Amino acid sequence: QVQLVESGGGLVQPGGSLRLSCLVSGRTFSTGAMAWFRQAPGKEREFVASIRWSGGSTYYTDSVKGRFTISGDNAKNTVYLHMNTLKPGDTAVYYCAVSRYFITDLYSTVGGYAFWGQGTQVTVSS
Repeated sequence: QVQLVESGGGLVQPGGSLRLSCLVSGRTFSTGAMAWFRQAPGKEREFVASIRWSGGSTYYTDSVKGRFTISGDNAKNTVYLHMNTLKPGDTAVYYCAVSRYFITDLYSTVGGYAFWGQGTQVTVSS
């Protein structure tokens, strides 16, 4: 069984920074990927960023490119999301997710991930 626990969310002013962490326990999949998604009230869950365990390739949605960075620490089974220059539009519950396999057509979709954390709230407001 795979369990994911997110941490690091909170309230931050526009222009500020936060670092989210996601600890994976149980097992990891060297052929897969980890990702961050977010869901704002009344909206569908959307892809933010992902990283492949093998090779470390990263992928981002356009709205966060240049502001967010996803990184992984294999030794700690932890994935991070470094968020800079935060905007009110970044306000959402952020979820981390794990896939068994990296599939090019699915890496940015909810269906491409088998395991999910409970989420951590990020609020960007003055």
